Amino acid sequence: MKVPTHTRFKVCCISSSREADLAIEAGACALGLVSHMPSGPGVIPDDRIAEIAARVPPGIDTFLLTSLQEPESIVEQHRSARTSALQLVDRLPRGSHAELRSALPGVRLVQVIHVVDEGAIAEAEQVADVVNAILLDSGNPALETKELGGTGRRHDWAVSARIRERVDVPVFLAGGLNPDNAAEAVEAVGPFALDACSGLRDDDFALDRDKLTRFAAALGRMPRRRAMRSTSRRVPSRRR
Repeated sequence: MKVPTHTRFKVCCISSSREADLAIEAGACALGLVSHMPSGPGVIPDDRIAEIAARVPPGIDTFLLTSLQEPESIVEQHRSARTSALQLVDRLPRGSHAELRSALPGVRLVQVIHVVDEGAIAEAEQVADVVNAILLDSGNPALETKELGGTGRRHDWAVSARIRERVDVPVFLAGGLNPDNAAEAVEAVGPFALDACSGLRDDDFALDRDKLTRFAAALGRMPRRRAMRSTSRRVPSRRR
């Protein structure tokens, strides 16, 4: 198997400033902060999301994971959280992405596509022109209790590879990733970055330093010397 070179990675389900520091020290390019979800792990209160995001140093993106679907509600939530990106984990009504871009200039929009079957390809193609990135995950929004992430399941990477080939925006790959399959995932899909949650945690769901280190090493990432605390908020340049 070809060894990937310096592939980026995002650590999701960050629950505290300490976990943020661990992820940053390991070389993460982004942190996922999970707000209310119908199911799944890692949910923290919105005020804690804002507190963690405010302390993340420049150069590290912060993603607010939101299950809200109405643009006005998403904008209100984001104005409290003040993250550099929105991770939209459910489908939005037509025109919503344009409303969000207008209301939140400079904030990256990352749309989650749940790879249930090959229908995810068309879904990704339809949304690619109105977002900054796509994140491929293993949930199922069609269930009575929606699964919108954090399942710990691996989906069909062959479908994800086809999506990556067909869209012209960065693709994050999530779902069942861990130190043992990270290199395989990069080789199979060729994503912009990997996104992991449960595969980097111990039995008590605390972020595991050893798993983080091995995950980063599998992607050719060098650990940072330390995580620098800052009260400044990063506002990234827009892709579009």
